[in-house]
Amino acid sequence: MIRFDAGDKCFNFRVVGVAVHESSVLLHQAEGDTFWSLPGGRAELGETAEATLRREMMEELGVEVEVVRLLWLVENFFTYAEKHYHEIALYFLMQFPDGCKYLEQSSFVGQEEEGIKLSFQWFPQQPEILSELPLLPSFLQTAIQKLPEAMQHVVHHDE
Repeated sequence: MIRFDAGDKCFNFRVVGVAVHESSVLLHQAEGDTFWSLPGGRAELGETAEATLRREMMEELGVEVEVVRLLWLVENFFTYAEKHYHEIALYFLMQFPDGCKYLEQSSFVGQEEEGIKLSFQWFPQQPEILSELPLLPSFLQTAIQKLPEAMQHVVHHDE
């Protein structure tokens, strides 16, 4: 995985999927975390971003997704587990295949490769719901209400 630690600082390269179905967006929460985020994971050296997203969804849910297009390139700065992160993340619109069981379930469970349980849930793309969620990075509370038509560059700080 592409991650570099330097004392209490960490650089991370993450690839993220945005799945929308019937005006709801798919979020997940890792076991032990108190916030929601979009699914995805760290790229491996020599792996394309699209291949990373497809691999992560296969590992976590056992499903082959279609990567549609790039939505955001995000420079994200935050603190997690006493480390100060500088993260570069690519956020792609993705689609689950027709007939996929996850499109019919409001919530379900997946698993990280390391054995960490992931709780997945579809949330309506409504301001009154998304703005109340502990959703990180926090710019997503408004950004996923209406996805951009063209790729956007976002610099975000959640300190």
